Amino acid sequence: MNRKTLVLPAVIGMLAPVLVACGGSDSGSESGDGIAVGTTDRFMVSKAVPAPFDPAYAYDVGSWNVLRQTLQTLMAMPRSGSGDPVPEAAESCIFTDSGSERYVCKLRKDLKFADGSPVTAADVKFSIDRVRAIKSDSKVYSLLSTIDTIETQGDREVVFHLNTPDATFPYKLATPTAGIVNPDDYAKSSLRKGVEVDGSGPYTMKAEVKNDTVVKTVFTKNPHYKGQLKPKNDEVSLVSFDSADAMGKALAKGDVDVMTRAMSPEQIKTYSTNPPENVNLLEMPGMEIRYIGFNTASGSTKSKAVRQAMAQVVDRGELAASVYGTTAEPLYSLVPAGITGHQNSFFNKYGDADKAKATQTLNDANITTPVKFTMHYTTDHYGSATKKEFEVLQKQLNASGLFDVDIKGDVWDTFRAAELKGKYDVYGMGWFPDFPDADSFLAPFLDKDNTLASPYANSRIRGELIPAERREADRLTASKSLQLIQNIVADDVPILPLWQGKQYVAARDDITGVERTLSSSAVLQLWELDRGISE
Repeated sequence: MNRKTLVLPAVIGMLAPVLVACGGSDSGSESGDGIAVGTTDRFMVSKAVPAPFDPAYAYDVGSWNVLRQTLQTLMAMPRSGSGDPVPEAAESCIFTDSGSERYVCKLRKDLKFADGSPVTAADVKFSIDRVRAIKSDSKVYSLLSTIDTIETQGDREVVFHLNTPDATFPYKLATPTAGIVNPDDYAKSSLRKGVEVDGSGPYTMKAEVKNDTVVKTVFTKNPHYKGQLKPKNDEVSLVSFDSADAMGKALAKGDVDVMTRAMSPEQIKTYSTNPPENVNLLEMPGMEIRYIGFNTASGSTKSKAVRQAMAQVVDRGELAASVYGTTAEPLYSLVPAGITGHQNSFFNKYGDADKAKATQTLNDANITTPVKFTMHYTTDHYGSATKKEFEVLQKQLNASGLFDVDIKGDVWDTFRAAELKGKYDVYGMGWFPDFPDADSFLAPFLDKDNTLASPYANSRIRGELIPAERREADRLTASKSLQLIQNIVADDVPILPLWQGKQYVAARDDITGVERTLSSSAVLQLWELDRGISE
């Protein structure tokens, strides 16, 4: 392979990588050499985050990508990351009524956990009921909020009775939140503290921990696995680094074979033109978004006029270009471009950045300027460019003369715990969808028990529009309700969308399957990697 950068384009209407000729063979690795994958995701056990890998708690892309290797779900997304979910632990799953309120799954025959014990319908019920009962402060249980009751019929059949029609329910069963766990390993009413994970997925897992921080996670092929995946390697490790630079040096030296999130914009630019020897960079479609969240119940941003003025002042184009270059694009809705139902609601309402209009908005609301507040961000969760991003935002807001903004960064565990407790009035976060549908960019922020613990509550969104869009199996038909939600968000501004990003993977050229390592939904598919000679 003498190419240096591969661009995997999007399919119209849905983001999906296009396969290229360097994929690995289905025979798996003959050398038996373990493959090492670098990441800047950091997993810590602390008082604030006691159980980072418990499916009843985990609710970030890094933790989910660990769980996807080890826990099985009834359904799974196709390898592209787009399209309808396919059966995984299930042999089949189907709505048995026309109203999308009764969903029946039948397990594969002879399904086993990694320890050899059988997986039964009762284990599925236990696992999902457990998440709903624990109700952890990460709010991940809200994904399962449309479940009323679960019943089992024999050892292989699970029946979900929903409390409201939900055409997106199959997607939710494909998330790690619905991962199947062994009741022998997980307590019914409490989290499993620490970093151990046991399931029936394609790999078993062992984490190496130093100072309460996971430094390496080794995944070994599970001989009892039965599902639709075909792992191409026997062992793969996920190695955590403190910085993108350290990860890049390890790749150049051959200490790791692949590096995923989060590469820095500078690295991506360098690797695009002058990569290390025997290293290739792949650009892939992605669904990642970044946004500013607000505590709408306290502080100076309690006023809608202040939030609207911020939406009027922020220059997304300058922000994306100056910090992320060609790796990000301005975002004018919570739903990114490429997702059915997307609408540029913020641009339609506010247009380009305009200080005069922002001034008028504040004057009409009798708001004294400059409006003072602190914007909080996480220093270690979204990559090294986050600090620069917030420095640019601070400069834009303060340069208007309408705001007096300070910025403050904290490590993820501290940041996330404080945000959930409502300690921040203004904060920056990112989002990877739970599943590739507009609902997953809206309901997690706007519905009851939302992932931000936001006090913002719009009765029309919660009582009418979210239920309406979930009733529609045809997502084009759902677009009317989805777009009305986006328009309301643009007017109330409980959240201010900033940009959407692409995905990048760099790998040494003896590794195959790299183009499938990350799906368009940011699912880390370590089972696709192999070591061999590219075709």
